[in-house]
Parts: sequence; structure tokens; C-alpha cells
Amino acid sequence: MTLRHFLTLTDLTSGELTAILHRAIELKALHKKGELYQPLKNRVLAMVFEKSSTRTRVSFEAGMAQFGGHAIFLSPRDTQLGRGEPIADSARVLSSMADCIMVRTFEHEKIECFAEYSSVPVINGLTDEVHPCQLLADMQTFLEHRGDIKGKTVTWIGDGNNMCHSYMHAAKLLDFKLNIACPEGYDPMNKFIDETSTHVELMRDPAQACKNSDLIVTDVWASMGQEDEQSRREAAFAPYQVNPALMSTANSDALFMHCLPAHREEEVSTEVIDGKQSVVWDEAENRLHAQKALLEFLLVE
Repeated sequence: MTLRHFLTLTDLTSGELTAILHRAIELKALHKKGELYQPLKNRVLAMVFEKSSTRTRVSFEAGMAQFGGHAIFLSPRDTQLGRGEPIADSARVLSSMADCIMVRTFEHEKIECFAEYSSVPVINGLTDEVHPCQLLADMQTFLEHRGDIKGKTVTWIGDGNNMCHSYMHAAKLLDFKLNIACPEGYDPMNKFIDETSTHVELMRDPAQACKNSDLIVTDVWASMGQEDEQSRREAAFAPYQVNPALMSTANSDALFMHCLPAHREEEVSTEVIDGKQSVVWDEAENRLHAQKALLEFLLVE
């Protein structure tokens, strides 16, 4: 089997991404029926966490257990990439013992280096640049609720962060229009704008960005590692809260998503996240099913 990594969404073709999303829905149905399907019996996933996470850990660990395999959790105390032991050496050693490695870290260069020296598939559980696993879940959720996203309009509200970058990749791969509304100084990285310019439009006015939109997405104003910027960011992002007034400027059947954890009454109002248009709980659950489909894609011939 050819060695494949999943470091960004662009490691997949459009066809492969679409197939994984449909497979995730099938695996979800199997799970809900209580049918046993264990394609990864006796296989091991090593999970390297430099950044903590509830959903990433539980979804991968539960997914491996349901597939008949096992997941090993390595906390920041257990391993520090590049500190004490070179990343290349950690990759060589871990990949000699595990069948797949999930890495959740800060600098994207770390996971690229890890993949270069790993003899097994490496999955990006999040870096400062991108969060591709979350996009699998988000796109599965839209597919379940509204069907094919091709030709639809999606609006990203807030920071041009790692989630925003992965939405930009998704727009190009799945052929939807992405409006990004963010304050000046918080734009996505130029390289992502250059890569996806045919499908992405940058705006300052959130209401304008939400016009004719089928999906509104946001994230916390200060990501992990940016806590010291919290008050400055709160001031910059205050006009970018997703609330009922902003949702009313989108299509009447527009969905709302948030990768969680959410700060109610900051980036999103309680009324929206707990309201009828919100699909955040399906979105969170789908991390499990989408990642199972990804594991199957990478590990099962």
C-alpha cells in the first residue's frame, strides 16, 4: 500500500475527499445500528499531543477502539517534538512501533518534518496553520443536512486562523464560494489566499459577507497560545459576533457551525449556538465518523 499522509486537505484529491465524506456517513450509520466493523484489529495509532484537546483525543481514541485497534496517548509531558530528541528521530522510532501517527502541535514545519521521516501515515490533528480533520467533520455535517456543497456560499466570520485556512482549501477542493469577514490585521496568510483566490473573497463587513450564504462559521477570537492578546482581540472582533441579527442577513435556511470550544457571548451569541440553525453538536460528533473514514482510507487496502 502506498504511504499517504494527511497534513492538509490538499493531500487529497477532490474525488478522494468526497469519497471520504460519503464513507463517513456510511460508517456513522453502521455505528448507530450497532454493527461490528473492525478493519484495524491489532493496529496501533500513536497520538502525539503538544496542544491539548478534548474532541481530537476522544474521537481518535474512540474511533480506533470501534475499529478493533488501539490508540496510545502521548501528552506534552511524554514527548516534546524537537526538544531533547530531534523530530526526525522521534518519527523514525514511533513509526517503527505504530501503524499510524496523529500529531497535534504548534508549528506546521514540525509535522512536515515528522512525516518526512515517518514510515507510516501521519495525520495532522491541528497545527497553527491548518486543521484539516475538523474540515472533514464540517463538510460531512453539511452533506448530511443540505447535500452537496458545490456551488454554495459559505461565510467565515472572525480570525483568519488555521480553521479559516482549511476552509479555504475546502472551498477550492469542493468548489464552493467562501466569503471571509475579518478585521484588518487578522487576514489569512498570503500563501493560502494565493492558493485559493479563485474561490475566496476577503471582506471587512460581516453582514455583506453573510449575504446569500448557506453556512456561517466562526471560531474563538484568541486561539491557544494567543491568550495574552485576548483584550486586544476582543476589541478588534467585537463587531464580528455571530448573533441573530447577523444570521438574519444570510439565507433563511443557513446553518451555523463552530469547531468548539465556544465562548458564548463573545464570537457567538447563546441564542445562535443553541438555536435551530446550529448544527455544532452533529459537527462535533462527526469528528469521530470522519476520522474513522480517514483512518480506513490511509490504512486499509
